[in-house]
Amino acid sequence: MASPRPFSRYEFMIAWRYLRARRAEGGVSVMTWISLIGITLGVMALIATLAVRAGFRAEYVDTILGANAHSTVYYGPTTFYNELTEENYINPGRIEDYDALAAKIAQIPGVTRATPVIRGQVMASQGDAANVAEVYGVTLDVLSSMERIADPETSAGNLADFDRGVAIGIGLARELGLMVGGKIQLTAPQGAKTPFGTTPRRESYDVAYIFSAGRYDIDRTRIYMPMAEAQSFFNREGVADEIEVFVTDPERVDDWTLPLLQAAGERGQVWTWRDASGDFLRALDIEDNVMFLILGILVLIASMNITSGLIMLVKNKGRDIGILRTMGLTEGAVLRVFFLCGAFTGVIGTIAGVVLGVILSLNVEHIMAFLNWASNGGAWNASVRGIYELPAKLRGIDIAKAVGLSLILSFVVTIFPARRAARMNPVEALRYE
Repeated sequence: MASPRPFSRYEFMIAWRYLRARRAEGGVSVMTWISLIGITLGVMALIATLAVRAGFRAEYVDTILGANAHSTVYYGPTTFYNELTEENYINPGRIEDYDALAAKIAQIPGVTRATPVIRGQVMASQGDAANVAEVYGVTLDVLSSMERIADPETSAGNLADFDRGVAIGIGLARELGLMVGGKIQLTAPQGAKTPFGTTPRRESYDVAYIFSAGRYDIDRTRIYMPMAEAQSFFNREGVADEIEVFVTDPERVDDWTLPLLQAAGERGQVWTWRDASGDFLRALDIEDNVMFLILGILVLIASMNITSGLIMLVKNKGRDIGILRTMGLTEGAVLRVFFLCGAFTGVIGTIAGVVLGVILSLNVEHIMAFLNWASNGGAWNASVRGIYELPAKLRGIDIAKAVGLSLILSFVVTIFPARRAARMNPVEALRYE
């Protein structure tokens, strides 16, 4: 007579009956309930943490790519010797044929746009308020193509009026007390050249547009100025400081570094968004791995309680094990029955944890809004975190990692007490019955 196949229906039935039995009947113990709740909370915390970490990284990268070039081409400084003064001078890298270079770069496959830019540091002021700012001299077409800057839902003013003024970040506008139509004074250290030397240049501009890039540091320090006006203001007539390059796949921006260097020539240098933020992103990846390890240990601790609960269940069910063995149940069948008891606990706890983790992840923004309200804005400080809100991004791979870790740990810790039950001698189990 052929023996029943492993994990037959009756094995599931016996295991489920043991789990449903009252404690007085030798059923589920308090330790099993503790392990069930622990696994649920551990999986929930793991999924929510991974979702928040993924959302934070995605939002941070999006703010970078939505308000900055994917890659920047510039010329390195050169040193020349002045025979009259017998001194060495450093000639800053200026791009004279910037239109031709931009057109050449734009022809590289995968490059969507290449635009010359003027950059300079200024002191921005209005009345008694002042702040250091960075000016970007660009054209209206370039500014309109920046998704974060040109977003009408997070901006004020008409972007079409950019040629008649400047665009400033919302943080800078708040610090200086400015609104659209107001006047902002910009002071550059390198201004007009006179017989007595270079004097600072100070000009007033209309605030034509106020934007929010989603990043605290950008909104607090950035100003966009029309290209021609920036050339005049910073004494850059006929030259540009750099060429900003946008590509089809910003995540693979390093693939374009060599073609950009070849197009720029011997003096050309390339600086990508990964070069600027790579250390921070690598730190985020390390933190993700550490958080996964820590929360994985918490799930392991909760899973270990399954062992305690099953040991108590095996002890209480010693008589039943002896009867089942005398009825013909094999050691393997007994092992699978108690393995299923522990597996049920892990599976149920994992499913509950996934449900609660998804619900928590989908409501992170509301929870953080409540915590900010309760703590008067202390729960999330944009000046420290960089971005204004804590988003969550649920990814299938993160849920799969949490589920896989929980189930594997739950199944592994179940094997020891299940083997103990299988090796129980039926004669010893029924000796005193």
